[in-house]
Amino acid sequence: MTGYEQRRDLGLLLLRLAVGGTLAAHGSQKLFGWFGGGGVKGSARFMESVGFDPGEPSAVAAGLAEGGGGTLLALGLATPAAGSAAAGAMTGASAVTWPNGFFAQKGGFELSGVLGAASLALAVSGPGRYSLDHVLRNVLNRPWMVPTALAVVGTGTALVVHKRDQRVQRQKEQKAAETAESHTDSHTD
Repeated sequence: MTGYEQRRDLGLLLLRLAVGGTLAAHGSQKLFGWFGGGGVKGSARFMESVGFDPGEPSAVAAGLAEGGGGTLLALGLATPAAGSAAAGAMTGASAVTWPNGFFAQKGGFELSGVLGAASLALAVSGPGRYSLDHVLRNVLNRPWMVPTALAVVGTGTALVVHKRDQRVQRQKEQKAAETAESHTDSHTD
């Protein structure tokens, strides 16, 4: 192994640990209430408040994609599936924060966007030699698994986000209609 390959593999390990660890921590907040998280019940209430309904299955799915995908990324195991799952979860999170712009301080998609892009990059690039995938001779990291995982997760994510966006739009329209009705009623008195 050349010095270049060692550097690349060490860089992939560091990236996997940082991204995977962050995602695993966020997933454990949703699933178990660790690190100040709401657990499934609290996360379900939040998910419903931002348009993901039903909330409890949405919270569990997001928690598993973040927690499971993050843990697997950190370990470098089943990297195409893990990276795709994590990227899908971050796409869902970005759909919520997109209207606020990019920067996190304004409630934007900065964190979810970066974590999603890094997860996607790891799914495509693979985990490197310092990984369980390498130890297991890449049995869960075959080239055909990358487009398959990305297609399956991408399709599922697109459907979920589209359904959520429709629900949010209906809620906005209903609220606008109620406001207009209330405004009209106040002028007729």
